[in-house]
Amino acid sequence: MALTSRLLSKSRQLYSGQIILQQEHGVPVRFFAKEAGRPVLKGDEMLKNIFLEVKNKFETALGILRKEKITIDPDDPAAVSQYAKVMKTIREKADLFSESQRIQYTIQTLTKDIPDARTYLLTLRNIRIKRGLTDELGAEAMMMEALEKVENEIKKPLMRSDKKGIALLLAEFDKINKKLGIRREDLPKYEEQLELKISKAQLEELKKEALEAMETQKKREEFKDEQMVDVKSLDIRNFL
Repeated sequence: MALTSRLLSKSRQLYSGQIILQQEHGVPVRFFAKEAGRPVLKGDEMLKNIFLEVKNKFETALGILRKEKITIDPDDPAAVSQYAKVMKTIREKADLFSESQRIQYTIQTLTKDIPDARTYLLTLRNIRIKRGLTDELGAEAMMMEALEKVENEIKKPLMRSDKKGIALLLAEFDKINKKLGIRREDLPKYEEQLELKISKAQLEELKKEALEAMETQKKREEFKDEQMVDVKSLDIRNFL
């Protein structure tokens, strides 16, 4: 959990620096591209469309899970990697967010209308707290110190529309990232490591649930003499 939180912090740290300049542009077009050109819908029609979209995503996910073999073994790196690969395929085919994309989307949607840098950074802090994450890197305090330095230099509150002031702040952020050992070019690596950590945690939960289900079944009279199977031998496709 500590490493997962640290990877999330690194991703959030890099995204926060990128997004602080995007106030005027808001959320990237690709997130809402499917909405372009659609007529305004009444409540019932909107609910129906939402239901159909969720249903289609669910069926897409099931279709992939019926084809791909998942080994419930969180201690086997190969099994974790395969599970992560299957989940990535599901996200791509069903048009779902990865954890890193969810971080980026959350920051963008909750900060797009914020005019000043200070409120922006405080909102980032609230997002982290609400998601139950710890700032293990200590980045937030350093970012606030950087903002104080820039605002003292320009002698006024820093607005996100102030391109020169934001450039100064981003330069300070780059120094912070260098101090923390965070590089923008390593973001894909952080994202991959994060997805593997999440996949391992999900496999651990699947293993726990499978063991609990088998223990419950073994207590039933008709199964009391049955031997419990190794969860690694279970094929999830047989239960879908």
